[in-house]
Amino acid sequence: MDTRWKYWAILFLLLLAAGIVAGCATGGTNPSSDITKLAKKEVREYKGQRLSSITDFRENSIKGPQIVEQASYRLRVDGLVNKPKTYTYSDVIDKHKKYSKVLTLSCVEGWDVTILWEGILVRDLLKEAGVKSNAKIVIFHARDGYTTSFPVSYLTKNDILMAYKMNGVTLPAERGFPFELVAEQKWGYKWIKWIERIELSDNLNYKGYWESRGYSNTGDKDKAFFGN
Repeated sequence: MDTRWKYWAILFLLLLAAGIVAGCATGGTNPSSDITKLAKKEVREYKGQRLSSITDFRENSIKGPQIVEQASYRLRVDGLVNKPKTYTYSDVIDKHKKYSKVLTLSCVEGWDVTILWEGILVRDLLKEAGVKSNAKIVIFHARDGYTTSFPVSYLTKNDILMAYKMNGVTLPAERGFPFELVAEQKWGYKWIKWIERIELSDNLNYKGYWESRGYSNTGDKDKAFFGN
């Protein structure tokens, strides 16, 4: 292990001991009865690949699992867009093409889960709203106040899912119902749950909840998660 990685390992252990390290967009060390029932219906293998269970997550949300009522839920896409949009839950899932991917969420705490995610492409929503030329970043807002951001290009040039199902079952509240971002190649704290607003902004200095506390703003999984 080179000096740089020794430094990060020591810092991680100190932060963990202090209770500071957290932020993976997951939840539920002790699964609720509802999630236990859903686990009986989930698929555990897809095209020959073994999947983790929806119960194989730890609780790291900032305010605990959020309860979002489907009937009253609204998703806003606004900010630097030509046509601000407001969607109901059914607008999102019934009026957009569906995609499925098996992807692994990796937490900075050292655990991971491999899940079959089903959802829509974020870029389809951005296309409908019409991203203005001066928009540089996309900020995701969650029901509990959690936020995180990405360059516009990450979402427009890649097939990034906003998931509403995992392992064939609807996301339970602990996992982010109604929607969780499946942030490919990013650390778990970028996989924001309970999404209710997608904001286009020109603020390149914006930092989300954990990023403003020292975590990497890019959140690239192949790099150190803290301090860059």
